[in-house]
Amino acid sequence: MAETGREETDMKSRLLGVGELLWDLLPGNPQMGGAPANFACHAAALGAHAAIISRVGNDALGMDLVTRLLSLGVSTELLQTDPEVPTGTVDVEIQRDGQPRFTIHEAVAWDRLAPTDTALAAATAANAVCFGTLAQRAELSRSTIQALLGAVHPHAFRILDVNLRQHFYSREILESSLTLANVLKVNDAELPILGMLVGTSDSPRAIIERLADSFGLKVIAYTRGEHGSLLWADGRWSDHPGIPTQVVDTVGAGDAFTVAMTLGLLVGWDLDTVNQNANAVASEVASHPGATPPISEPLRCLFQGCQD
Repeated sequence: MAETGREETDMKSRLLGVGELLWDLLPGNPQMGGAPANFACHAAALGAHAAIISRVGNDALGMDLVTRLLSLGVSTELLQTDPEVPTGTVDVEIQRDGQPRFTIHEAVAWDRLAPTDTALAAATAANAVCFGTLAQRAELSRSTIQALLGAVHPHAFRILDVNLRQHFYSREILESSLTLANVLKVNDAELPILGMLVGTSDSPRAIIERLADSFGLKVIAYTRGEHGSLLWADGRWSDHPGIPTQVVDTVGAGDAFTVAMTLGLLVGWDLDTVNQNANAVASEVASHPGATPPISEPLRCLFQGCQD
């Protein structure tokens, strides 16, 4: 899986998150959030060139997001500023099992994402672009995301992280997103819903194979929380049981998994190595509060090739 449409692939691949950027209003400690933002932040932490295409309000919360992204090494050159609507916010309740419950506010800046020339050029140059279904809840942002995915190099990774939040998805959005993608990341709560989309309630492996066949997907990552993950890539399987973790919260852990998997695939690691290392990164994120905690030096070196 090292093919990317570039003559060389290294850990300085260009990874791009597209979609929602917001504040997760966690109890007592607001955190920057949004799956595409988390994707970009984890990509930067693991050594990639990382940027996000999103939109913030012309307000203090928006400026704070810019500051936060820059502090994490993420380019803000592709951020848009909306003069009329506020920066996005989400109320987050952490349940007893560590899983988050979200209340996502509407009519915010990332619902009005625009297809600028610079955004289209960045999508064309990227080795991997991660997008989701949540940011497509509004017609304007949905058409922009579809235009950006259409500009991505045919051999680059177009990664769909479905993010089935509240009522902000539909069969039409799911089908069009799967058609645009060549990589799918889905969790254990979401896979049965996608199974219904392709007309099967069979085993996870059967659903994965049906999805791959129906939409021409190259890679599918099925994450199962504490039970690890199942990867499928061009007919090959890798099943990882998970890493025992003292979970603080799981916000951002799935996004960290997606980044680690993407970087591993880009450099041609074998599928079991990809799965092991992605689980290690996700486990570390889940053991700390917030979506984008610092990544430990041993894990960073694993991806950045640190020299002794």
